[in-house]
Amino acid sequence: MVATLERKPAAPPLAASPSSAVVCTALTKSFGEGDTQVQVLRGIDLDVAFGEMTLLVGPSGCGKTTLISVIAGLLNPSDGDVNILGNSLKKMRAWERTAFRSKNVGFVFQQYNLLPSLTAAENAAVPLIIAGVPRKQAVAMAGAVLESVGLGERVKSLPGQLSGGQQQRVAIARALVHEPRLLVCDEPTAALDAKSGQTVMDLLKAVACKPDRAVIVVTHDNRVYHFGDRIVTMSDGRIESVQGSV
Repeated sequence: MVATLERKPAAPPLAASPSSAVVCTALTKSFGEGDTQVQVLRGIDLDVAFGEMTLLVGPSGCGKTTLISVIAGLLNPSDGDVNILGNSLKKMRAWERTAFRSKNVGFVFQQYNLLPSLTAAENAAVPLIIAGVPRKQAVAMAGAVLESVGLGERVKSLPGQLSGGQQQRVAIARALVHEPRLLVCDEPTAALDAKSGQTVMDLLKAVACKPDRAVIVVTHDNRVYHFGDRIVTMSDGRIESVQGSV
């Protein structure tokens, strides 16, 4: 008898034409149990629009990074739901969330997280290679994205040969190479000087803010607030105010 492999069902398809990129409803998140339990998110309601850059601001420890981690499907909420691109994360199984995230979400971090032995193009190609794109094709596609962020001449450079601002641009290219519709950035300018930080935010605004894409940026850097189409201020796990377009 020939053994057959059980196939997993395909990840849920995207809902047609959602009105918002992200909708958080009564979102809560706690860590620990009993007397040691800490409630980090306390009933978050938030809409993130397509074609906009939304900044999440507020003091350290107010829940900003936890919120984007829940939105991106890296953490499960304690209660409430997150709807991304018309799809409820609550209704997905763990492997479905992983597949959905790898296709639809891009990440930019404060630390560039580049592999030191890989070139800029190879680093930017990592999401494609993980997704099964042949290495040569993935590196060529990554080179085209690096060109779009002004690093066309540095595709073969190693991270150690690049400035901090250039490394962050490689990280942005890596986040965009699989053409995600949601880009999540955690303190992308914190390790950069003022000029490099402005350049990175210019790139995020120009390259990432498209009609079918949304960008969420967590930042303490008030020098970049003017880039935000919407500024969401958090305090003690709650949304304190929303400024900008509605």
